[in-house]
Amino acid sequence: MINTQDQKLLMLLRQNARASITELAKAMHVSRSTIQNRIARLEASGVIRGYSVQLGGEFSASQVEAHVSIKVFQKLTARTNASLEDISQVSQLFSVSGEYDLIAIVQAQSLEELSAVLDDIGNLEGVERTNSAVVLETRFRR
Repeated sequence: MINTQDQKLLMLLRQNARASITELAKAMHVSRSTIQNRIARLEASGVIRGYSVQLGGEFSASQVEAHVSIKVFQKLTARTNASLEDISQVSQLFSVSGEYDLIAIVQAQSLEELSAVLDDIGNLEGVERTNSAVVLETRFRR
């Protein structure tokens, strides 16, 4: 289990995973070794699995994102998941409850590319139907 200090550290790392140990220690009012030990423990326990890049600036602003709900023929779920993983524009894939089985987060360089990717997803073996929602504005992301 993680405590409130761990949660605060995770929040700081989500805001800037490249923050130095010194910066993190100052923000949390603890020693550098305390931060190093906490991060090592969180990594070893699997709470922190890795660090990633957040796109910014003009590049991020030019991206088009859609949330795609996908209904899958149950016997082809594994094959469909593997096919979706092979589509580079699919940045995340969630298994969900409800009418649809999956939600894919798709990021493309243009509406034309997004349209082509949505067609590709709809044509995958195992996909029964899809429903897409294009993101108009991201209010915040953590």
